[in-house]
Amino acid sequence: MHDYSDSDRDDNFDAPDDSLRHHEFLVAEDQAGQRLDRYLAAQFPDVSRTHVQTLIDEGRVRVSGVAKKPSHHLESGETITVEIPEPPLPGVEPENIPLTILYEDEDIAIVNKPAGMIVHPGAGDDTGTLVAALLHRYGVEHGLSSVGRPLRPGIVHRLDKGTSGAMIIARNDAAHLKLVEEFRARRVKKTYLALLHGHAKGEKGRIELPVARDLRRRSRMTARRSEGREARTDWRLLLRLGAFSLIEADLHTGRTHQIRVHFSALALPVVGDTLYGAPHQESIGREQLPSLGRNFLHAACIALEHPRTGQRMEFRAPLPQELVAYIRALGAMAKLPPGGIDVALRDYL
Repeated sequence: MHDYSDSDRDDNFDAPDDSLRHHEFLVAEDQAGQRLDRYLAAQFPDVSRTHVQTLIDEGRVRVSGVAKKPSHHLESGETITVEIPEPPLPGVEPENIPLTILYEDEDIAIVNKPAGMIVHPGAGDDTGTLVAALLHRYGVEHGLSSVGRPLRPGIVHRLDKGTSGAMIIARNDAAHLKLVEEFRARRVKKTYLALLHGHAKGEKGRIELPVARDLRRRSRMTARRSEGREARTDWRLLLRLGAFSLIEADLHTGRTHQIRVHFSALALPVVGDTLYGAPHQESIGREQLPSLGRNFLHAACIALEHPRTGQRMEFRAPLPQELVAYIRALGAMAKLPPGGIDVALRDYL
């Protein structure tokens, strides 16, 4: 179907414009005698004959202002108006998926997202999403902000599929816009816990490397392109476990894969993150640890100003049991006293 501007207008009719719901046609002399339904089918080749019939039956087609039957034979000079409802936007179907809610009120919810769950549909992952679970819990129409609809209602920021932890959800548009501004002004504090493959140098540090799309492997980001977006990660060492480092990281920017990219650039990939250089299975000496099956990266804490009250609020997502078990197993293999691990993890359990 073609779009016509006023200058391209055919003398016989106003051709349909896909961006509009209302269309108007003028019947020419050589079109007189045609059945109404067949005439419309010729004007809308992308619309099925059945759909044309439905439009006529619903009274959405008028001939010189009067509803006619599909078999009406057109006369020269008649004006045909057609109203085609805009197709519904593709959306996400609610799914009954359990969620761990750390906090909720009429404006926001704080969700503890599990690893393995994607936030919203994309790249072939259409079901089992956080959005589908949120729609089931809060409803389709009024329980989440509409800013990101149809595919991202309520979603202000994201966590990678393999990352677990605290996420802020906006439950109305006013809260959503306030939260977007808070993120933009970098007033939202995001603290992550990560286990790194390698020996971090020093007790703390700051990484300031630009993050950009890897042009050779599009699923990855890279810190090797100077034209990338500026990114900053501050980190503090919590515990050394042989050749591994347990660290706390604060994000001052929120670039895609930022923590993973920054530490991979230092030859310290996040354990389990094979996309950025970690082994598929970790080992100490000749002993192999069980495969983790996810990245050892957890959004442990998020702090923000409440979008309605302005009150500063902090929320903590406990470290998942599979990560606790993994680090205890690693500590046992490295022959570390259990007390050291308990001290390192005391704020995250």
